Amino acid sequence: MGDTQQDIERLYNLVDTARQEIELAIMLHETWRPAAYDIGLHTRIGTSYAAHSFQIIRLALRRELLLALTRVWDKSAKAVRMSLIADLLRDKKCFEALVQYRVGRTGIRSRFTPETMREELTPKLDQVLKLIRKYQEGGAAYEVRKKLKTIRDEHLAHRELPKGRVVAVTGSDTLSQKGEEDKRSVRATDDEIETFYQDNLEIMRLLLSLVQGVAIDFSDACAVYKHHAKFFWASTRGECTEGHPYFHPRPSDP
Repeated sequence: MGDTQQDIERLYNLVDTARQEIELAIMLHETWRPAAYDIGLHTRIGTSYAAHSFQIIRLALRRELLLALTRVWDKSAKAVRMSLIADLLRDKKCFEALVQYRVGRTGIRSRFTPETMREELTPKLDQVLKLIRKYQEGGAAYEVRKKLKTIRDEHLAHRELPKGRVVAVTGSDTLSQKGEEDKRSVRATDDEIETFYQDNLEIMRLLLSLVQGVAIDFSDACAVYKHHAKFFWASTRGECTEGHPYFHPRPSDP
């Protein structure tokens, strides 16, 4: 029982730490999105001197997002690991202990008994394990996580020496890697990253409900940071655009 209790405490802490990473990912993603897709913002920045810093900030936001998303799928023993969370939840003894733990936190007037709590939690368990399995080896989207891990390991978290491989920024800040011998691109598209991001939000929502009994709609958090980003980027413009402090109108033609 002692080991099982430790597993529950470990599971609780893992989920709580993963939540912090996902909340950081939301802040980064919703702040980055206008910088990548707002045509009006791009027009205001134009080809001004300010565009250089704009591109650096945009790239940094994307870089940090990818780091935040891949951190929760790490394999290091001291890191948050979705694989470990899944292993603990698949363990029948651990899941039964989680049921008892959740019942114990509901209070004596609760309608929940171990049986009703088990019925409540089992569908969520199945859903979250299915989503995690999607990005594990053999899963439908494993290649997406593998590509992001390659980019993280070789370019973002570490700076490997070149081995006939060039790393470049393409599209909307998506990192691409191409080798001299193997011309196939190691690239996660914006759509793949967006799906990975949304799936992580759903995994986190289910885990918080399953393990901690907390109901969070991450779309509300997304809306908040999207709202904040709108007001930040609204004033951003290059010195060639009216409204910039250093804007100087061109002299009128005679």
